[in-house]
Amino acid sequence: MTDTILPPLKPIPIKDRISVIYVEKGNLDVIDGAFVVVDKNGVRTHIPIGGVACLMLEPGTRVSHASVTLAARVGCLLVWIGEAGVRLYASGQPGGARADRLLYQAKLALDDTARLKVVRKMYEIRFGEKPPEKRSVEQLRGIEGVRVRKMYELLARQYRVTWTRRNYDADNWGSGDTANRCLSSATACLYGICEAAILAAGYAPAIGFIHTGKPQSFVYDIADIFKFETVVPVAFRIAGRNPRDAERDVRLACRDIFRQTRLLKRIIPTIEQILAAGEIAPPVAHEEAVDIAIPNKEQIGDAGHRG
Repeated sequence: MTDTILPPLKPIPIKDRISVIYVEKGNLDVIDGAFVVVDKNGVRTHIPIGGVACLMLEPGTRVSHASVTLAARVGCLLVWIGEAGVRLYASGQPGGARADRLLYQAKLALDDTARLKVVRKMYEIRFGEKPPEKRSVEQLRGIEGVRVRKMYELLARQYRVTWTRRNYDADNWGSGDTANRCLSSATACLYGICEAAILAAGYAPAIGFIHTGKPQSFVYDIADIFKFETVVPVAFRIAGRNPRDAERDVRLACRDIFRQTRLLKRIIPTIEQILAAGEIAPPVAHEEAVDIAIPNKEQIGDAGHRG
């Protein structure tokens, strides 16, 4: 038996893709060369997988080997999540981290001085002002937490939402109030595309600077920079309406705000800007280093974009 000859790829830069698509209760497969979702009645729905940055798979989804292979080839991140995004169980890495960038990220995170500089830059970009001088990472984290709680309260008041605190039970999705469920759904969308961008650029989601010790620590770091200009206001606005299917409305609204703010185009350059604040020169790639999974021969787009 001869191996199947796969057609040449013409990948789309990640910054030009659809941000995120949710799939639930269907079988993902490749049929007649197309990436499709097949429902229980056999109806096929085509997904333009090469133009999607992140595919979020909810409970009830089955995935074929062929669909995972095709998603990896075109650089689409598959993320297995809980109902409405309340949990992130696993992700299918689209190509993997590059050794030179992974070492650069780890070197910054392990150097206390460089790490503090990176965290201060994150704070500056997020809040539009330099953080107080002579503060440790832990102190900056505390200052950030106070400001975030205040921003939640202001948005709740603006959209007339009853608010006590950020809280939900990961094991009982329905037990949370509408505002917290909307926030969880909204941040799941943001985490998905941030992780897709981080992996596409060759970095590791687990090596964070403010957040540490979790598989998506760096994802949370980067997502926090964009959270309050994108998904958090959306979540509170929809929670204020108290719709019948709040989670669905949040996903659609997040899709629109990602497109309006051109978020995918901004994430990777922001990562580069933040890491550069550590003032450590990136290592030169080893002469035997393997190229990124989807090289861009025409050099279109920002450094690190796959395709």
